[in-house]
Amino acid sequence: MSNNLDIQMVAEDARKRDRRVVVITVVLWVMQVAATAMFLMAGSLKLLGTNEQLTQFYPGMLNVFMRFIAVFEVLGALGLILPGIVRRWRWLTPLAASGLLMIMIGAVVYTVVVFGWGSVVSPLILAILCAVIVYGRRVWGLDVLRHGKG
Repeated sequence: MSNNLDIQMVAEDARKRDRRVVVITVVLWVMQVAATAMFLMAGSLKLLGTNEQLTQFYPGMLNVFMRFIAVFEVLGALGLILPGIVRRWRWLTPLAASGLLMIMIGAVVYTVVVFGWGSVVSPLILAILCAVIVYGRRVWGLDVLRHGKG
């Protein structure tokens, strides 16, 4: 009787753990899609904007540097979702999120220095989003180290 009860408790714990994994996975995917949309929009605007627009929105920055950042924002955005969708090279997702996190740390510092603390909310939220994605998808990167598969 006790053995049967132990088996039921183990099965219940496994179901709870499985539900938790599903919820975490869904939340991470929502974050990845949201971050991808924001980075694609920001990167596209920087790539397609005129030099005058870039100078107006990013005072003190070289336009060439802003276009350089834009390329990495677009590539990083694609790296957030494509590896998970095609189920190959999933280790690129935490790597892309790490790169975008570095860009956003720079954006937070730039925003505070140039525009003050009042304008820092947007880049700070994106930085936190990237950090959560890095942490949540770290197992995709660790799988490559453990099993040698991308």
